[in-house]
Amino acid sequence: MEYEHGLIVGKFYPPHAGHHLLIDTAAARCARVTVVVAPSSAETLPLDLRLDWLRAAHGPNVRFVGVHDDHPIDYADPAVWELHMAVFRAAAGTDRVDAVFSSEAYGVELAARFHAEPVIVDLGRERVPVSGTAVRDDPIGNWAHLGPGVRGWLAKRVVVVGAESSGTTTMARALARHYRLRGGLWRATRWVPEFGRELTERKLAALGPGATIFDVTWDHADFRTVAAAQNAAEDAAARSGSPVLFGDTDAFATTIWEERYLGATSAAVRGEVRRPDLYLLTDDDGVPFEDDGLRDGEHLRRWMTGRFRDELAAHGVRHRELTGTFGERLRAAVRATDEVLAEGWVFAPPLSAHAQRPIGR
Repeated sequence: MEYEHGLIVGKFYPPHAGHHLLIDTAAARCARVTVVVAPSSAETLPLDLRLDWLRAAHGPNVRFVGVHDDHPIDYADPAVWELHMAVFRAAAGTDRVDAVFSSEAYGVELAARFHAEPVIVDLGRERVPVSGTAVRDDPIGNWAHLGPGVRGWLAKRVVVVGAESSGTTTMARALARHYRLRGGLWRATRWVPEFGRELTERKLAALGPGATIFDVTWDHADFRTVAAAQNAAEDAAARSGSPVLFGDTDAFATTIWEERYLGATSAAVRGEVRRPDLYLLTDDDGVPFEDDGLRDGEHLRRWMTGRFRDELAAHGVRHRELTGTFGERLRAAVRATDEVLAEGWVFAPPLSAHAQRPIGR
């Protein structure tokens, strides 16, 4: 190894392929590397998530340390530099730093203050044409440079909910296909099936030959299982998908199903509820009921549609009700989804030095 101990300091707001190149370069040239992740506390992306994503992507000889650094940035002021250095030294530990790796011009000064050798990696962004600023300004345009964790966190989540046999599965599948056909990064668009249906199939199979859906029983623990499994499947799909993910029901929908079967919703299931970017409610009116052997609530469809409508309104969540023919419903769903995507993402600005770049790539 060229160096015993290498150091990297940055905001990683958010982590991207350029960061991973920098860390991999240091890891290949140092026996051990310390990466100090030092955002300001005002930034949007939680520090613990950045650390989790970075740790998942790199080997055991790389140590990640997180610390907030809210000092002002002024490269011309030695006193301000020392405020930052106090933060960086405390995070880096007492071991001697032999080399400071950076993709920024300030890396030379940072290395000098650690009495270490500067190693500048891809300063011109030629090997990996991306920066944190570029990602924050245009996540979709830089999607290819983002790792699974960041993609999962950024992906817009659109959930289709509705009563039995009102077309939630058909709509979620059709929406994913519509976006996949746009090509490019959209080819990775995914949809998440309803886990409750899978569990119903398991329960019915366990009862043996001759059993019907009317023999299947449910308890509150079952609905907690459904809600947790739906969340986990959604998160896994978002990590490997495009900037939008579609879901066939979610934990919120599970609270309505729990009420339908058990008369009330439990705190455990409510605790699994998350807020997606958009709900699409499929009206049952005009949709024939199809008895596939796993459905038993034709007489409750109007009630369930009403409960979904009331609860969505009561919680003030963004939603669009889908009515009319299937074609009309799909077009309305696409318009609503495109509106969400067009709004983009909002990142709190990092601390910066007037017209200069902020510390950290």
